[in-house]
This record gives sequence, structure tokens and C-alpha cells, in this order.
Amino acid sequence: MQLIPAIDIIDGKCVRLTHGDYNQKTVYNEHPLEVARQFEDAGLQRLHLVDLDGAKAGAVRNWKVLETLAGKTGLVIDFGGGIKSERDVRIVFESGARLATVGSVAVKDESEFLLWLERYGPEAFLLGADVRDEKITVSGWLEKTDIWIYDFLQQYIDRGIRQAFCTDVSKDGALQGPALELYKNIVAKFPELHFIASGGVASLDDLHRLQEAGCKGAIIGKAIYEGRITLKQLAAFHK
Repeated sequence: MQLIPAIDIIDGKCVRLTHGDYNQKTVYNEHPLEVARQFEDAGLQRLHLVDLDGAKAGAVRNWKVLETLAGKTGLVIDFGGGIKSERDVRIVFESGARLATVGSVAVKDESEFLLWLERYGPEAFLLGADVRDEKITVSGWLEKTDIWIYDFLQQYIDRGIRQAFCTDVSKDGALQGPALELYKNIVAKFPELHFIASGGVASLDDLHRLQEAGCKGAIIGKAIYEGRITLKQLAAFHK
């Protein structure tokens, strides 16, 4: 199972939110490059980079941070937050991201996302699905839809998507453990999918449970910054 540390960016700084609430923000480091290099030094190979300013503005904002991290580390970076137009997609790839992370657009503007898949190839995208009670949520988790997570994933697997992550919004940033049953269901229904768990990871035991459940990757954020999981432990797990 691939370990994928997360860096969330507001005003160029490394932060974490609780339940996606911008009013519950903690700044952990003013220098994201310093954090990314620590991950790389621990032997990790991927990075989940989220532009929270972009997510709020509806257009990519922190592409300079992406450019710096891509240029000064060897990490494979997926970048999301504010990717709403093809211009945003182009900026993300030109700034050094290996994958563009897309969520709300795939829900709200399917025809636009299908154009991107055709132009750049489905392998260039990481599909993100935020859920509450197995239904997709969008717009910073404020808007719940009637779209069942399994139908959503199937729709885009049929279009060539091979990597996706799912965040149970009730778990994210809460350090109360991941949505294990949900992830087991997804893995069972879509064995061909490179499925990545996201949200709620609070301990090394959580990572072992996700691995046993068949997840191909796990995004880890707050547990690292709060010292629940050390870089030394991540390095050992990775090896």
C-alpha cells in the first residue's frame, strides 16, 4: 500500500482543516517545501497537494507552491483544489503535477471533465469522491447530492479512470479512524481500481487495517502533523 502524505495550502502555508471548515484551521508550517523534503527523506514517493485557496475561489491559486515542490523534490505530486476549467488543468500540469485531482467538476460538469479525459488521457487524473452516508457531496462538503458513490465510481471507471480516492467527510481531520467498511465495499466492488483511502487515519494500526482491506494507497494528513504517526514509522511501513 502506497503512503501518500498530504499538504493543504492556504496563503502559501501548510495547514489542516477539521471537517473541511476554514474556521477550524491550524497552520503547521509556513514552508511547504521543508515539509515535502521531510516526506521525501523518509522514503515516501508521492504527495497529495491541496490548494484550499483555489477550492474556495473556484480557480487554481497556489500553483507557485506546486511549481516549487515539483522542481525541488522528486515526489510524484497529485494536485487538487480549484480545478474548474481547462486553463486550470493546463496550469497544474505545466507547474509540475503528475496527476490533476478532480472532484466537484466530475459531479457538476460531466461533459467538461469528459473533454479533459479525452484530451489528456484518464491516466492523468486522480478522481476524488467526498461522501457522507455513501452519497457524494460537493462545494466544500456543504452540498449533498443523491449520487451513490458506487454509481459515481462506475461511471468514470467505464471512461478509463484507474485511480480514485474517497473521503468520508464525517471522518476527515477528526483523527477518529477511517471509514473502513465503506472502503472494503469499494474495493470489493471495483477490484480493478487503484483505490486510495482518505480521511480519519489516526494511527499506524489504521494503516495496517487499510492495507488488509485491500486499499492500494492511503492519504495521511493530520496524524502526521499532530505526531500520532511519526516519519520514522512511515519510513518503516513504506519499506
